[in-house]
Amino acid sequence: MRSWRDGVTARQRGSERKASRVSRSASIEIGKEDMHFSAAHFTIFSATERENLHGHDFFVAATVTGPVDDGGLCFDYNALKTRLRALCERLDETVLLPAESPHLGIDAQTDRVTVAFADERLAFLPRDVKILPVRNITVEELSAWFVAQLTADDGFLALPIDSLHLRVSSGPGQWAGTTWQQAA
Repeated sequence: MRSWRDGVTARQRGSERKASRVSRSASIEIGKEDMHFSAAHFTIFSATERENLHGHDFFVAATVTGPVDDGGLCFDYNALKTRLRALCERLDETVLLPAESPHLGIDAQTDRVTVAFADERLAFLPRDVKILPVRNITVEELSAWFVAQLTADDGFLALPIDSLHLRVSSGPGQWAGTTWQQAA
């Protein structure tokens, strides 16, 4: 019985393997238990309606796609995990406020942050607040914020990653994601 390998030299098999490695890519999902943050927020629905201030344990996961190198590795996963953990740490145990909401006024002073919504005023200590460049504090906006932070980082951009899909969860079964692709 003849094998498909009969008549194929070792050199040809090596060339075929090398060619397949060059064009091979992989998707890697990274979603560690410690990639989370606890934060308070309220979702704004209109100029007069918002949720009460409440908190979530938000979780972050990322799926990246990139070429597999000759060593059988896409990239050092720790480079992405370290960045995600640092971003989560920046948001942990804070009140998140959306700087770009048309319905919210934020007055940040040295001793307090005052938030104006409709006829309400909320006051917070500056150390407890993170003002994010988003329109609302939702999982949709948070996933886009994470992607914007990562793609503003030259170290991230230097990784051999073709695409990133980053998801944020505010509870079991409730995720939103944002996708980024490397420019061609």
